[in-house]
Amino acid sequence: MSIASNPLPLDATAVAGAIAQGQLKAQAHLTDVLANIARHNPAINGFTAVLEPEALAAAQVVDASHGLEGPLAGVPFAVKNLFDIAGIATIAGSKIHASAPVAERDATAIARLKAAGAILVGALNMDEYAYGFVTENSHYGPTHNPHDLSCIAGGSSGGSAAAVAAGLVPFSLGSDTNGSIRVPAALCGIFGLKPTYGRLSRAGTFPLSSSLDHIGPFARSVRDLALVFDVLQGPDERDPVCCDRPAEPCSPQLQGGIEGLRVAIASGHFQQGAMPQALAAVQRVASALGTTREMEIPKASEARAAAFVMTASEGGQVHLNNLRQRPQDFDPATRDRFLAGALVPNAWYLQAQKFRRWYRDRVRELFETVDVILAPTTPCAATPIGQKAVVIGGEEIAVRPHLGLYTQPISFIGLPVISVPVWFEGEALPYGVQLIGAPYQEVKLLRLAAWLEREGVVCCREVIAGESVFWDSARLGMDS
Repeated sequence: MSIASNPLPLDATAVAGAIAQGQLKAQAHLTDVLANIARHNPAINGFTAVLEPEALAAAQVVDASHGLEGPLAGVPFAVKNLFDIAGIATIAGSKIHASAPVAERDATAIARLKAAGAILVGALNMDEYAYGFVTENSHYGPTHNPHDLSCIAGGSSGGSAAAVAAGLVPFSLGSDTNGSIRVPAALCGIFGLKPTYGRLSRAGTFPLSSSLDHIGPFARSVRDLALVFDVLQGPDERDPVCCDRPAEPCSPQLQGGIEGLRVAIASGHFQQGAMPQALAAVQRVASALGTTREMEIPKASEARAAAFVMTASEGGQVHLNNLRQRPQDFDPATRDRFLAGALVPNAWYLQAQKFRRWYRDRVRELFETVDVILAPTTPCAATPIGQKAVVIGGEEIAVRPHLGLYTQPISFIGLPVISVPVWFEGEALPYGVQLIGAPYQEVKLLRLAAWLEREGVVCCREVIAGESVFWDSARLGMDS
């Protein structure tokens, strides 16, 4: 079963354009958005907080300025509840931080979106402390996949992906340490961007593993993904790893062709342990691009193991005091992994960091002969909520850790990635394909994703009358 009819299929670009041209009032649109959230969120459980009074006040300001205050003026959005929102507690999916003091200021990413005229409507569900791939939160309940409410939305940014896939907001923000943007984007059938490590400011977000944490957007169209990314770019002294690289507008370059773009298919590790459909999704994209070239990313399995060590160790140290003082208030699965991480020997952690440097240099060498590498995002489609294992190739495999099989080796060295959605006829749930690029080459990935979207190779579905249907690009004005 999927959610009922959604009357708000416009993407952010269309909303902003209609408001700027006086064809739509921000307050009227926001009222419909809030009503839609009230109607459908109980089935999805994507939101943990809805900021109705604050959002309506912001919409009134947009209307008073005639929608000319920024590229996202009047566009509603929501964020994973590990982003600081001034005036409410940053719970990060936990019980422990539900009673924390309220945030005094917005996270940098939220502040930049608000400065561009976007309207924050709420905070979104996630795995506790971003440590998971399923968003089956023991404190706030599981987030349901809009295309099949019996299935997971993925995680840890599950609420962020589900809210966009269901049409509750046109875009949202999430975080990605080991795959937490790409996994839910794939399982919910939308676009998700994990930028280069340090490209976007993480200031005002609750950390899991500082060495690996990224933030990024979800959207139902590539043009929205690019527009939001453009607004978020820029150095920030509040985040010591945020680079001082000048902003590079990507939106104006989406219509560019892909001639001369060198594309390869990841082999080895990235073709093992997957359902046939996950590999078929990669082949569909590769065939559209006319490439059969394969390329092995060296030591990807070892990179994934090292990422596990670093995440567990750094996460365990972040939560060490609460593990000692309030162990009963953690989700048991999260607590046990943090406890194990706190016990990781320093020698293991240092070896993981040393290997990371070697691995980063070897993978970057690959981009001397290729621009984009294709790989599955997840090894399977969304599984039923509560299901602990999945059978792949005749072998029973644990769902939670296996969902990061193909994402962890990439975020381990901070490469930019877009997960694009692929649907097969007769399939109720989508698959994702990772477009992986060299550091700071987001524009190439966005241009390629936009081309694939225009060609109908990848696309989102919306839910109408209980059925998933493909987006009508002409209705969205995507050819304009």
